[in-house]
Amino acid sequence: MFKKQRALVGSLLLVLFIALAGCKSKFEKLRTSNDNAKKYAEAIKYFNKKDYGKALELFDDLAQRYRGQAEAEDLFYYYSYTNYRLKDYTSARYHFKQFADSYPNSARAEECRFMAAYCYYLDSPIYSLDQENTQKAIDALQLFINLYPKSDRVAEASKLITNLRDKLEEKSYTNAKLYLTIGYYQSAVIAFGNSLRDFPDTKYAEEMEFLTIKAQYLYAKNSLEIKQEDRYNTAIGFSDQFTEKYPTSKYLKEAQGLKQNCLDGIQQTKRILAEAETNQKLFKKIEEERKGQPKLVKDTTEVKN
Repeated sequence: MFKKQRALVGSLLLVLFIALAGCKSKFEKLRTSNDNAKKYAEAIKYFNKKDYGKALELFDDLAQRYRGQAEAEDLFYYYSYTNYRLKDYTSARYHFKQFADSYPNSARAEECRFMAAYCYYLDSPIYSLDQENTQKAIDALQLFINLYPKSDRVAEASKLITNLRDKLEEKSYTNAKLYLTIGYYQSAVIAFGNSLRDFPDTKYAEEMEFLTIKAQYLYAKNSLEIKQEDRYNTAIGFSDQFTEKYPTSKYLKEAQGLKQNCLDGIQQTKRILAEAETNQKLFKKIEEERKGQPKLVKDTTEVKN
């Protein structure tokens, strides 16, 4: 009984293997044939059946053979979408762009120009990684809007640009905070300023303007006494601007506390410098401290500078 069942299963597997081998040999025979018309027709069938791997093999071979011919427009259109369906967005955006450049008068040119930009969008990484593709996606989408201002896709392109700019904004914000966290205080002040300039409507504006006060205060505090007063005054200026701009901010009390710290720091610095003028030993100590600062420190200027 069991022997008959095993024999039946073995026979079925053999038939299935032969059938699969036959299908494979049929595709290989098609792939290596010179019947371009049949190969093209079968490639379209594979595409419509969502067998994009086989469709791509055939389109790859046909691309050179059909170049310059009347059928090339349709072929390259399908070829672009085959790469897209396989999630090879680098190849897809290249072929979509090539299509739009090669057939600018085609009814599909607008669609392919948009899809080239959209592939850049899909290749844009998370905000913590390099954002070169994000910027390229913004440029490509903006070019599409400029070329086709009346297109139905303009609204979608604009929304995608907003999403991409949000990602750049997030990266700018986190990078500036990182400088503050690791103690690069002057760099943090500069980075917060750059971020606020590049993204004036950022949702992080209030927090970044407060953190600018904090970074400047810490920069002043960790400077040489002879430079502290000017740097504390800069932090006080940031605090006054913040208080005027955000009178009900949740950071207001802390911002005012930092201002008071700066005022106290200025008084302390003045006392030290005044004593240094009458105390030669203390003056010599300050001078030695200044001269002994290492050239390589944690900031764009010396920590005790």
